[in-house]
Amino acid sequence: MNVLILTPMKIEQEKVLSALSRISNLKHDYEVVISGIGRESTAKALMQLPQSDVCVLIGFAAIVGKESKLPIHLGFGKPIEITNSSLYGYEGGLFENGASIVDEPKTKLPSLASITSDKFVRTTDLSNQTIINMEDYTFMFLKKPQDFIVRIISDFLPHENEIDFFEEVKGIDFMEAIKMIDESI
Repeated sequence: MNVLILTPMKIEQEKVLSALSRISNLKHDYEVVISGIGRESTAKALMQLPQSDVCVLIGFAAIVGKESKLPIHLGFGKPIEITNSSLYGYEGGLFENGASIVDEPKTKLPSLASITSDKFVRTTDLSNQTIINMEDYTFMFLKKPQDFIVRIISDFLPHENEIDFFEEVKGIDFMEAIKMIDESI
């Protein structure tokens, strides 16, 4: 099967390629494409993708909650599958046309809901274990039925201290996520 992996950023592409290169018995053929960050970039990328049997969006995402109070499977660097996505405005309000899109899980990873916003969500009135990103809703809206989203938990909201995102994520390995994708398809 031909699997296309879509990553918003180059650092995510590098981590996917690193994981793929270390798995000697892959069941499928993979191509990795950078979509760019945000809803518009994701939409443009989806309209110009190479042919594939399955497309997987994989990338970092922040989760609402303190790591010490979240279940261990939602810890730093852990992969989760997005099965519910909504579109939020700049101040955290749901757009009228942003009703939730719900999908069936495609992997055995834990499933969570995500909020897509073009800017950082500023409200604190969000449920713990909600994923925050800039691409999931557009992907969910435009994807084929067999396509799915895997996110890697990269930070916890609200931030208690200022972080250097790229320094924070240096040590995250995408191996667990890539193995689960390869086994699930």
